[in-house]
Amino acid sequence: MTTVAIIGCTHAGTFAASSILHAHPDWDVHVFERNATVSFLSCGIALWVGDHVSDPRKMFYSSPAQLEAAGATMHMRTDVTDVHVAARTLEYRDLETGDTDTLPFDKLVVTTGSRPVVPSIPGVDSKRVQLCKNWDDAIEIKERSTDAKSVVVIGAGYIGAELAEQFSGIGVETTLVDAADRVLANNFDKPITDQVEERYRAHGVTLALGEKVVSLRDNDEDGTVTVVTDGGEYTAQFAVLAVGFLPNTDLVRGQLDMMDNGAIVTNEYMQTSVPYVYAAGDSATVLYNPTGAHDYIPLATNAVRQGMLVGANIERPTRKYMGTQATSAVQLYDLSLAASGLTQGGANRRGMDIRSTELVEDYRPAFMTTTAPVTSILTWDPNTRLVKGAQFCSSVDVSGAANVVSVAIQARFTIDMLANVDFLFQPNFDQPVYYVGAVASKAVAEQGD
Repeated sequence: MTTVAIIGCTHAGTFAASSILHAHPDWDVHVFERNATVSFLSCGIALWVGDHVSDPRKMFYSSPAQLEAAGATMHMRTDVTDVHVAARTLEYRDLETGDTDTLPFDKLVVTTGSRPVVPSIPGVDSKRVQLCKNWDDAIEIKERSTDAKSVVVIGAGYIGAELAEQFSGIGVETTLVDAADRVLANNFDKPITDQVEERYRAHGVTLALGEKVVSLRDNDEDGTVTVVTDGGEYTAQFAVLAVGFLPNTDLVRGQLDMMDNGAIVTNEYMQTSVPYVYAAGDSATVLYNPTGAHDYIPLATNAVRQGMLVGANIERPTRKYMGTQATSAVQLYDLSLAASGLTQGGANRRGMDIRSTELVEDYRPAFMTTTAPVTSILTWDPNTRLVKGAQFCSSVDVSGAANVVSVAIQARFTIDMLANVDFLFQPNFDQPVYYVGAVASKAVAEQGD
Protein backbone atom coordinates (compact mmCIF):
# COMPACT_ATOMS: atom_id res chain seq x y z
CA MET A 1 0.00 0.00 0.00
CA THR A 2 1.21 3.51 -0.84
CA THR A 3 1.54 5.84 2.13
CA VAL A 4 1.09 9.58 1.48
CA ALA A 5 1.87 12.28 4.03
CA ILE A 6 0.18 15.67 3.54
CA ILE A 7 1.50 18.51 5.68
CA GLY A 8 -1.01 21.34 6.04
CA CYS A 9 -4.73 21.33 5.29
CA THR A 10 -6.20 24.61 4.19
CA HIS A 11 -7.09 25.00 0.50
CA ALA A 12 -4.31 23.07 -1.24
CA GLY A 13 -4.09 20.36 1.41
CA THR A 14 -7.84 19.78 1.51
CA PHE A 15 -8.14 19.44 -2.26
CA ALA A 16 -4.97 17.34 -2.48
CA ALA A 17 -6.29 14.90 0.14
CA SER A 18 -9.73 14.69 -1.48
CA SER A 19 -8.36 14.22 -4.99
CA ILE A 20 -5.80 11.60 -3.92
CA LEU A 21 -8.41 9.56 -2.05
CA HIS A 22 -10.87 9.85 -4.92
CA ALA A 23 -8.30 8.41 -7.34
CA HIS A 24 -6.76 5.95 -4.85
CA PRO A 25 -9.26 5.03 -2.11
CA ASP A 26 -7.05 2.16 -0.98
CA TRP A 27 -4.00 4.34 -0.26
CA ASP A 28 -2.95 5.24 3.27
CA VAL A 29 -3.25 9.04 3.37
CA HIS A 30 -2.13 10.89 6.52
CA VAL A 31 -3.03 14.58 6.89
CA PHE A 32 -1.19 16.73 9.44
CA GLU A 33 -2.68 20.05 10.56
CA ARG A 34 -1.57 22.11 13.56
CA ASN A 35 -4.92 23.93 13.82
CA ALA A 36 -8.25 22.44 14.92
CA THR A 37 -9.97 23.23 11.63
CA VAL A 38 -9.39 22.71 7.91
CA SER A 39 -10.43 24.56 4.75
CA PHE A 40 -11.07 27.96 6.35
CA LEU A 41 -12.08 30.65 3.85
CA SER A 42 -10.08 33.54 5.28
CA CYS A 43 -11.37 35.80 2.50
CA GLY A 44 -14.57 35.99 4.55
CA ILE A 45 -12.97 37.57 7.64
CA ALA A 46 -13.59 41.17 6.59
CA LEU A 47 -17.13 40.33 5.48
CA TRP A 48 -17.81 38.78 8.89
CA VAL A 49 -16.54 41.96 10.56
CA GLY A 50 -19.08 43.93 8.53
CA ASP A 51 -21.94 41.53 9.38
CA HIS A 52 -22.26 40.18 5.84
CA VAL A 53 -21.83 36.52 6.81
CA SER A 54 -24.98 34.50 7.47
CA ASP A 55 -23.22 31.88 9.59
CA PRO A 56 -19.46 31.83 10.28
CA ARG A 57 -19.55 28.03 10.35
CA LYS A 58 -20.25 28.19 6.62
CA MET A 59 -16.80 29.75 6.11
CA PHE A 60 -15.48 26.17 6.00
CA TYR A 61 -16.10 23.98 2.94
CA SER A 62 -14.81 20.76 4.49
CA SER A 63 -14.03 19.30 7.91
CA PRO A 64 -11.76 16.70 9.52
CA ALA A 65 -14.79 14.39 9.72
CA GLN A 66 -15.46 14.70 5.99
CA LEU A 67 -11.86 13.89 5.12
CA GLU A 68 -11.87 10.97 7.54
CA ALA A 69 -15.05 9.68 5.90
CA ALA A 70 -13.22 9.84 2.57
CA GLY A 71 -10.48 7.66 4.02
CA ALA A 72 -7.85 10.02 5.41
CA THR A 73 -6.10 9.58 8.73
CA MET A 74 -6.37 13.03 10.28
CA HIS A 75 -3.71 14.29 12.69
CA MET A 76 -5.35 17.49 13.94
CA ARG A 77 -3.61 19.88 16.37
CA THR A 78 -0.41 18.11 15.36
CA ASP A 79 2.88 19.78 14.54
CA VAL A 80 5.27 18.19 12.06
CA THR A 81 8.60 18.90 13.73
CA ASP A 82 11.01 17.50 11.15
CA VAL A 83 11.00 16.10 7.64
CA HIS A 84 13.72 13.88 6.20
CA VAL A 85 13.02 13.95 2.48
CA ALA A 86 15.81 11.57 1.42
CA ALA A 87 14.92 9.05 4.15
CA ARG A 88 11.19 9.43 3.44
CA THR A 89 10.21 9.94 7.07
CA LEU A 90 8.70 12.73 9.12
CA GLU A 91 8.47 13.35 12.85
CA TYR A 92 5.43 14.83 14.52
CA ARG A 93 4.12 15.91 17.91
CA ASP A 94 0.57 16.00 19.22
CA LEU A 95 0.03 19.54 20.51
CA GLU A 96 -2.59 18.38 23.02
CA THR A 97 -0.73 15.46 24.61
CA GLY A 98 2.88 16.18 23.70
CA ASP A 99 3.25 12.65 22.31
CA THR A 100 5.73 12.23 19.44
CA ASP A 101 6.02 9.69 16.65
CA THR A 102 7.57 9.05 13.23
CA LEU A 103 5.79 8.27 9.95
CA PRO A 104 7.53 6.63 6.98
CA PHE A 105 6.02 7.75 3.68
CA ASP A 106 6.22 6.83 0.01
CA LYS A 107 5.05 10.22 -1.21
CA LEU A 108 5.03 13.61 0.47
CA VAL A 109 2.71 16.55 -0.25
CA VAL A 110 3.86 19.91 1.12
CA THR A 111 0.84 22.18 1.50
CA THR A 112 2.09 24.09 4.51
CA GLY A 113 0.71 27.37 3.19
CA SER A 114 2.02 30.76 4.14
CA ARG A 115 2.64 32.81 7.26
CA PRO A 116 1.97 36.50 7.80
CA VAL A 117 4.90 38.84 7.35
CA VAL A 118 5.74 40.25 10.78
CA PRO A 119 8.36 43.00 10.49
CA SER A 120 11.12 43.16 13.09
CA ILE A 121 10.13 46.45 14.68
CA PRO A 122 9.73 47.45 18.34
CA GLY A 123 6.34 46.70 19.81
CA VAL A 124 5.13 44.37 17.07
CA ASP A 125 4.48 41.64 19.65
CA SER A 126 1.93 43.78 21.51
CA LYS A 127 -1.32 42.06 22.50
CA ARG A 128 -3.09 45.00 20.88
CA VAL A 129 -1.60 44.09 17.49
CA GLN A 130 -3.70 41.54 15.64
CA LEU A 131 -2.83 39.25 12.73
CA CYS A 132 -5.39 38.28 10.08
CA LYS A 133 -4.83 34.78 8.75
CA ASN A 134 -6.70 31.86 10.35
CA TRP A 135 -9.93 31.01 12.17
CA ASP A 136 -8.54 32.02 15.57
CA ASP A 137 -7.55 35.41 14.15
CA ALA A 138 -11.03 35.78 12.65
CA ILE A 139 -12.72 35.15 15.99
CA GLU A 140 -10.48 37.67 17.75
CA ILE A 141 -10.96 40.36 15.10
CA LYS A 142 -14.73 39.87 15.16
CA GLU A 143 -14.82 40.10 18.96
CA ARG A 144 -12.65 43.21 19.02
CA SER A 145 -14.65 44.92 16.28
CA THR A 146 -17.87 44.56 18.27
CA ASP A 147 -16.83 47.11 20.91
CA ALA A 148 -13.95 48.93 19.25
CA LYS A 149 -14.16 52.64 18.58
CA SER A 150 -10.93 52.88 16.59
CA VAL A 151 -8.47 50.72 14.65
CA VAL A 152 -5.31 51.12 12.60
CA VAL A 153 -4.97 48.72 9.68
CA ILE A 154 -1.36 48.26 8.57
CA GLY A 155 -1.16 47.20 4.95
CA ALA A 156 -3.34 48.31 2.04
CA GLY A 157 -3.32 45.15 -0.05
CA TYR A 158 -6.50 43.15 -0.51
CA ILE A 159 -6.83 42.05 3.12
CA GLY A 160 -6.09 45.43 4.67
CA ALA A 161 -8.21 47.27 2.12
CA GLU A 162 -11.24 45.08 2.79
CA LEU A 163 -10.82 45.27 6.56
CA ALA A 164 -10.55 49.07 6.48
CA GLU A 165 -13.73 49.29 4.40
CA GLN A 166 -15.70 47.00 6.71
CA PHE A 167 -14.45 48.65 9.91
CA SER A 168 -15.51 52.04 8.59
CA GLY A 169 -18.88 50.61 7.60
CA ILE A 170 -19.70 49.57 11.16
CA GLY A 171 -18.68 52.91 12.62
CA VAL A 172 -15.14 52.15 13.78
CA GLU A 173 -12.78 55.10 13.32
CA THR A 174 -10.28 53.67 10.84
CA THR A 175 -6.76 54.55 9.73
CA LEU A 176 -5.17 52.69 6.82
CA VAL A 177 -1.37 52.75 6.68
CA ASP A 178 0.92 51.55 3.90
CA ALA A 179 4.49 52.24 2.82
CA ALA A 180 3.32 52.39 -0.80
CA ASP A 181 1.96 55.68 -2.05
CA ARG A 182 -1.34 54.12 -3.16
CA VAL A 183 -3.85 51.61 -1.85
CA LEU A 184 -3.83 48.27 -3.67
CA ALA A 185 -0.63 49.39 -5.39
CA ASN A 186 0.29 45.81 -6.40
CA ASN A 187 -3.15 45.06 -7.80
CA PHE A 188 -4.34 48.11 -9.74
CA ASP A 189 -2.91 51.14 -11.49
CA LYS A 190 -3.43 54.75 -10.42
CA PRO A 191 -6.55 55.61 -12.48
CA ILE A 192 -8.39 52.96 -10.45
CA THR A 193 -6.76 53.36 -7.05
CA ASP A 194 -7.51 57.10 -7.16
CA GLN A 195 -11.21 56.22 -7.22
CA VAL A 196 -10.82 53.82 -4.31
CA GLU A 197 -8.97 56.38 -2.21
CA GLU A 198 -11.76 58.91 -2.82
CA ARG A 199 -14.27 56.39 -1.43
CA TYR A 200 -12.16 55.82 1.68
CA ARG A 201 -11.96 59.53 2.41
CA ALA A 202 -15.69 59.95 1.77
CA HIS A 203 -16.31 57.31 4.45
CA GLY A 204 -14.03 58.92 7.00
CA VAL A 205 -11.02 56.63 6.67
CA THR A 206 -7.69 58.33 7.36
CA LEU A 207 -5.17 57.32 4.70
CA ALA A 208 -1.53 57.30 5.79
CA LEU A 209 0.07 56.32 2.50
CA GLY A 210 3.75 56.46 1.68
CA GLU A 211 4.49 55.97 5.38
CA LYS A 212 6.60 53.13 6.72
CA VAL A 213 5.78 51.75 10.16
CA VAL A 214 8.86 51.99 12.40
CA SER A 215 7.45 50.95 15.78
CA LEU A 216 4.33 50.31 17.84
CA ARG A 217 3.82 51.63 21.36
CA ASP A 218 1.39 50.38 23.99
CA ASN A 219 -0.42 53.03 26.02
CA ASP A 220 -1.39 51.18 29.17
CA GLU A 221 -3.06 54.19 30.77
CA ASP A 222 -5.95 54.09 28.27
CA GLY A 223 -5.53 50.64 26.72
CA THR A 224 -4.58 51.85 23.24
CA VAL A 225 -1.71 51.27 20.84
CA THR A 226 0.14 53.89 18.80
CA VAL A 227 1.44 53.04 15.36
CA VAL A 228 4.53 55.14 14.71
CA THR A 229 5.50 55.71 11.09
CA ASP A 230 8.23 57.76 9.47
CA GLY A 231 5.54 60.35 8.77
CA GLY A 232 3.35 60.46 11.86
CA GLU A 233 1.67 58.66 14.77
CA TYR A 234 -1.77 57.00 14.81
CA THR A 235 -3.44 55.79 17.99
CA ALA A 236 -6.31 53.33 18.24
CA GLN A 237 -7.70 50.63 20.49
CA PHE A 238 -6.02 47.97 18.39
CA ALA A 239 -4.10 47.48 15.16
CA VAL A 240 -4.34 44.82 12.47
CA LEU A 241 -1.11 43.80 10.75
CA ALA A 242 -1.77 42.77 7.13
CA VAL A 243 1.41 43.47 5.18
CA GLY A 244 1.67 40.24 3.20
CA PHE A 245 2.64 36.58 3.39
CA LEU A 246 5.70 34.37 2.97
CA PRO A 247 5.85 30.64 2.17
CA ASN A 248 5.86 28.52 5.32
CA THR A 249 8.48 26.04 4.11
CA ASP A 250 11.23 25.94 6.72
CA LEU A 251 10.59 22.21 7.29
CA VAL A 252 12.00 21.30 3.88
CA ARG A 253 14.43 24.17 3.32
CA GLY A 254 17.69 22.88 1.86
CA GLN A 255 16.03 19.65 0.73
CA LEU A 256 13.98 20.98 -2.19
CA ASP A 257 14.63 23.66 -4.80
CA MET A 258 13.10 26.99 -3.77
CA MET A 259 12.86 30.62 -4.78
CA ASP A 260 14.77 33.09 -2.60
CA ASN A 261 11.64 33.73 -0.51
CA GLY A 262 11.20 30.02 0.26
CA ALA A 263 8.50 29.14 -2.29
CA ILE A 264 9.00 25.57 -3.45
CA VAL A 265 9.60 25.29 -7.20
CA THR A 266 7.42 22.71 -8.92
CA ASN A 267 7.15 21.40 -12.47
CA GLU A 268 3.95 21.29 -14.55
CA TYR A 269 2.83 18.16 -12.66
CA MET A 270 3.27 19.75 -9.20
CA GLN A 271 6.41 17.68 -8.56
CA THR A 272 9.29 19.32 -6.72
CA SER A 273 12.98 18.76 -7.42
CA VAL A 274 12.49 15.41 -5.65
CA PRO A 275 9.98 13.50 -7.83
CA TYR A 276 8.09 11.79 -4.97
CA VAL A 277 7.54 15.12 -3.22
CA TYR A 278 4.74 17.42 -4.39
CA ALA A 279 3.91 20.98 -3.37
CA ALA A 280 0.89 23.19 -3.91
CA GLY A 281 -0.76 26.38 -2.71
CA ASP A 282 0.91 29.18 -0.78
CA SER A 283 4.00 27.05 -0.11
CA ALA A 284 4.72 26.70 -3.84
CA THR A 285 5.49 28.72 -6.91
CA VAL A 286 3.06 29.28 -9.73
CA LEU A 287 3.66 29.52 -13.46
CA TYR A 288 2.63 33.11 -14.14
CA ASN A 289 1.41 33.10 -17.73
CA PRO A 290 1.79 36.84 -18.42
CA THR A 291 5.55 36.49 -17.90
CA GLY A 292 6.05 32.79 -18.58
CA ALA A 293 8.14 32.52 -15.39
CA HIS A 294 7.82 31.04 -11.91
CA ASP A 295 6.38 33.51 -9.44
CA TYR A 296 4.92 33.63 -5.94
CA ILE A 297 1.24 34.61 -5.92
CA PRO A 298 -0.61 33.31 -2.84
CA LEU A 299 -4.26 33.08 -3.90
CA ALA A 300 -6.88 30.52 -2.89
CA THR A 301 -7.76 29.94 -6.55
CA ASN A 302 -4.19 28.88 -7.29
CA ALA A 303 -4.12 26.64 -4.22
CA VAL A 304 -7.35 24.84 -5.11
CA ARG A 305 -6.34 24.07 -8.68
CA GLN A 306 -2.84 22.99 -7.70
CA GLY A 307 -4.19 20.77 -4.92
CA MET A 308 -6.49 19.00 -7.35
CA LEU A 309 -3.57 18.45 -9.72
CA VAL A 310 -1.59 16.73 -6.96
CA GLY A 311 -4.25 14.03 -6.87
CA ALA A 312 -4.28 13.74 -10.65
CA ASN A 313 -0.49 13.31 -10.80
CA ILE A 314 0.38 11.56 -7.53
CA GLU A 315 0.80 8.14 -9.15
CA ARG A 316 2.27 9.24 -12.48
CA PRO A 317 2.54 12.54 -14.42
CA THR A 318 -0.83 12.85 -16.13
CA ARG A 319 -2.39 16.32 -16.14
CA LYS A 320 -0.35 19.45 -16.74
CA TYR A 321 -0.70 22.66 -14.76
CA MET A 322 -1.95 25.41 -17.08
CA GLY A 323 -0.52 28.28 -15.03
CA THR A 324 -2.27 31.32 -13.64
CA GLN A 325 -3.13 34.89 -14.47
CA ALA A 326 -3.73 35.70 -10.78
CA THR A 327 -7.29 36.74 -11.60
CA SER A 328 -8.98 38.43 -8.65
CA ALA A 329 -11.66 40.88 -7.61
CA VAL A 330 -12.77 42.94 -4.64
CA GLN A 331 -15.79 45.03 -3.66
CA LEU A 332 -15.00 48.27 -1.81
CA TYR A 333 -17.98 50.44 -0.91
CA ASP A 334 -19.91 50.89 -4.17
CA LEU A 335 -16.92 50.02 -6.35
CA SER A 336 -16.44 46.66 -8.04
CA LEU A 337 -12.78 46.06 -8.95
CA ALA A 338 -11.44 43.12 -10.93
CA ALA A 339 -8.11 42.30 -12.55
CA SER A 340 -6.21 39.61 -14.37
CA GLY A 341 -2.56 39.47 -15.35
CA LEU A 342 -0.07 42.31 -15.35
CA THR A 343 -0.74 45.88 -14.34
CA GLN A 344 1.49 48.58 -15.80
CA GLY A 345 3.06 48.98 -12.37
CA GLY A 346 3.71 45.24 -12.13
CA ALA A 347 5.33 45.23 -15.56
CA ASN A 348 7.50 48.21 -14.62
CA ARG A 349 8.67 46.50 -11.43
CA ARG A 350 9.71 43.49 -13.51
CA GLY A 351 11.51 45.65 -16.07
CA MET A 352 9.16 44.60 -18.87
CA ASP A 353 8.37 46.67 -21.95
CA ILE A 354 4.58 46.75 -21.70
CA ARG A 355 2.02 49.29 -22.90
CA SER A 356 -1.32 50.12 -21.31
CA THR A 357 -4.51 51.53 -22.77
CA GLU A 358 -7.18 53.20 -20.66
CA LEU A 359 -10.83 53.63 -21.62
CA VAL A 360 -13.67 55.15 -19.57
CA GLU A 361 -17.16 54.72 -20.93
CA ASP A 362 -20.64 53.81 -19.69
CA TYR A 363 -21.27 50.12 -19.52
CA ARG A 364 -24.63 50.36 -21.32
CA PRO A 365 -26.36 52.81 -23.71
CA ALA A 366 -27.33 56.34 -22.73
CA PHE A 367 -31.01 55.72 -23.56
CA MET A 368 -31.28 53.41 -20.53
CA THR A 369 -32.70 55.18 -17.46
CA THR A 370 -29.56 54.29 -15.51
CA THR A 371 -26.00 53.47 -16.46
CA ALA A 372 -22.53 53.89 -14.94
CA PRO A 373 -18.97 54.46 -16.18
CA VAL A 374 -16.47 51.63 -16.33
CA THR A 375 -12.74 52.29 -16.15
CA SER A 376 -10.91 49.68 -18.25
CA ILE A 377 -7.12 49.38 -18.44
CA LEU A 378 -5.60 46.84 -20.84
CA THR A 379 -1.90 45.94 -20.79
CA TRP A 380 -0.20 44.44 -23.84
CA ASP A 381 3.17 43.71 -25.39
CA PRO A 382 4.01 46.22 -28.14
CA ASN A 383 6.26 43.73 -29.93
CA THR A 384 4.08 40.61 -29.95
CA ARG A 385 0.73 42.43 -29.43
CA LEU A 386 -0.13 39.74 -26.86
CA VAL A 387 -2.63 40.64 -24.14
CA LYS A 388 -0.83 40.73 -20.79
CA GLY A 389 -3.47 41.92 -18.36
CA ALA A 390 -6.47 44.10 -17.62
CA GLN A 391 -8.16 45.96 -14.78
CA PHE A 392 -11.75 47.11 -14.44
CA CYS A 393 -13.52 49.41 -11.99
CA SER A 394 -17.15 50.52 -11.78
CA SER A 395 -20.15 50.81 -9.49
CA VAL A 396 -21.63 47.87 -11.43
CA ASP A 397 -20.36 44.30 -11.36
CA VAL A 398 -17.31 44.02 -13.65
CA SER A 399 -15.92 40.75 -12.26
CA GLY A 400 -16.82 38.80 -15.40
CA ALA A 401 -14.60 41.03 -17.51
CA ALA A 402 -11.52 39.87 -15.59
CA ASN A 403 -12.43 36.26 -16.31
CA VAL A 404 -12.76 37.08 -20.02
CA VAL A 405 -9.26 38.56 -20.08
CA SER A 406 -7.89 35.64 -18.05
CA VAL A 407 -9.00 33.27 -20.80
CA ALA A 408 -7.54 35.60 -23.43
CA ILE A 409 -4.12 35.65 -21.73
CA GLN A 410 -4.07 31.89 -21.23
CA ALA A 411 -5.05 31.34 -24.86
CA ARG A 412 -2.38 33.82 -25.99
CA PHE A 413 -4.74 36.29 -27.61
CA THR A 414 -3.37 39.38 -29.26
CA ILE A 415 -5.10 42.73 -28.84
CA ASP A 416 -6.38 42.27 -32.40
CA MET A 417 -8.00 38.95 -31.52
CA LEU A 418 -9.56 40.30 -28.33
CA ALA A 419 -10.97 43.26 -30.24
CA ASN A 420 -12.75 40.91 -32.61
CA VAL A 421 -14.25 38.42 -30.18
CA ASP A 422 -18.00 37.81 -30.61
CA PHE A 423 -19.25 39.52 -27.43
CA LEU A 424 -23.00 39.83 -26.92
CA PHE A 425 -24.94 43.11 -27.12
CA GLN A 426 -28.14 43.69 -25.19
CA PRO A 427 -28.94 47.13 -23.71
CA ASN A 428 -29.60 45.74 -20.23
CA PHE A 429 -26.04 44.46 -20.09
CA ASP A 430 -23.67 46.41 -22.33
CA GLN A 431 -23.00 48.72 -25.25
CA PRO A 432 -23.02 47.59 -28.90
CA VAL A 433 -19.29 47.12 -28.33
CA TYR A 434 -18.62 45.46 -24.96
CA TYR A 435 -16.08 47.45 -22.96
CA VAL A 436 -13.54 44.61 -23.04
CA GLY A 437 -13.64 44.65 -26.83
CA ALA A 438 -13.72 48.44 -26.88
CA VAL A 439 -10.54 48.87 -24.85
CA ALA A 440 -8.84 46.23 -27.02
CA SER A 441 -9.92 48.12 -30.15
CA LYS A 442 -8.47 51.31 -28.69
CA ALA A 443 -5.17 49.48 -28.05
CA VAL A 444 -5.13 48.30 -31.68
CA ALA A 445 -5.67 51.87 -32.86
CA GLU A 446 -2.87 53.14 -30.62
CA GLN A 447 -0.43 50.49 -31.81
CA GLY A 448 -1.35 50.63 -35.48
CA ASP A 449 -0.89 47.86 -38.03
